Amino acid sequence: MFRALASILLCCFFLQTFFWFYISNGNLITCSGIVPMRFRNDKISITDFGGVGDGKTLNTKAFREAIYRIQHLGRRGGTLLYVPPGVYLTDSFNLTSHLTLYLARGAVIKATQDTWNWPLISPLPSYGRGRERPGGRYMSFIHGDGLQDVVITGENGTIDGQGAIWWNMWRQGTLQFTRPNLVEFVNSRDIIISNVIFQNSPFWNIHPVYCSDVVIQYVTILAPSDSPNTDGIDPDSSSNVCIEDSFISTGDDLVAVKSGWDEYGIAYGRPSSYITIRRVTGTSPFAGIAVGSETSGGVENVLAENIVLYNTGTGFNMKTNIGRGGFIKNITVSEVFMENVRTGIKIAGDTGDHPDNNFNPNALPYVKGITLKNIWGVKVQRAGLIQGLKNAPFTDICLSKVNLHGITGPRSPPWKCSDVSGAAIEVSPWPCTELTSPQQSGSCDSQF
Repeated sequence: MFRALASILLCCFFLQTFFWFYISNGNLITCSGIVPMRFRNDKISITDFGGVGDGKTLNTKAFREAIYRIQHLGRRGGTLLYVPPGVYLTDSFNLTSHLTLYLARGAVIKATQDTWNWPLISPLPSYGRGRERPGGRYMSFIHGDGLQDVVITGENGTIDGQGAIWWNMWRQGTLQFTRPNLVEFVNSRDIIISNVIFQNSPFWNIHPVYCSDVVIQYVTILAPSDSPNTDGIDPDSSSNVCIEDSFISTGDDLVAVKSGWDEYGIAYGRPSSYITIRRVTGTSPFAGIAVGSETSGGVENVLAENIVLYNTGTGFNMKTNIGRGGFIKNITVSEVFMENVRTGIKIAGDTGDHPDNNFNPNALPYVKGITLKNIWGVKVQRAGLIQGLKNAPFTDICLSKVNLHGITGPRSPPWKCSDVSGAAIEVSPWPCTELTSPQQSGSCDSQF
């Protein structure tokens, strides 16, 4: 069923991509050139190491031996590991540098459901503990730490996390440690993820953390709408990240930019910066594009444009809280279409939990320079909520050419604002007074 759904959604996605192509006068802008695609002269197949794609045989030994071979022989220019059509059941495994993991059409790398033997790793230092449970965390299904020049690509083969068993453990309160991500890169650079379907992640789908120069392009990410915390792509304390031309339908935020959690993120002090999110289509009960709520290392210079959202909780959601500290600045969201959305825009300073009771309530976030322009919505239940903090108001908020049309019948007031300043130009419905003062019009000056 997922594969049939993916085919339909991919069709819709490519129609949307061509739409944005034509309205930009034929010039398709891309950031994908920050990491060049590598050609590998050395090629091996998982079947060379005993891999069997019958959906029953455990292939952990084959994947680990193949990657060991790549790591220790060190062929000039790296090696391509080919996964032919078939279903390859495996435990989690680590990648290595100078590797292309290539999934043929019809190839599926499927996670085992043996949770008892799943390896544990240390918590991320910018989080201080597992995101869900104290202590360590389960290693991601496909993992890379301290790597460079890694490509995961192919002919729209599938990486399947078989997450249902983990979701049920979360619902039943039986998790001992934080669930595994589907794919995670830590302290790595020059990473490309493209032309692969990711589905049924136990937790977050794609998580580059402490990384630089990352391209994620032409991917499809699928999980049931009620699957808990199945974020699509979460750049975390990372820089120079390019996310483009993808379809995401999950149970949580489609893309969420993060940078550490309360006192641990403040101490680690590594921001997320220069993040581009472009031509992404999707649906989620939570946010389409999000910043936060873990932003303690700082988030700056984020551009999200040409976004299509439908049947979604919140179109754009910037979320932080007391105790977070850090900064959120120079965020631009533009050329967005949304349909059947509960809240079009939400910028809030009271969102997100804390790792423990040691957070500093006086560590307040600094939020300045949030621009939302050329946004069109239909069947939007509430236009927006923009609420800063009393002792740390959000400043230089710019709304420009924002039209969020509501559903018929009774509805709450379209906007709610507090502890915020900025400007609004050509906004419908007309926003709150905090954004309409003539003295604040400079907040939008740089947008014209």
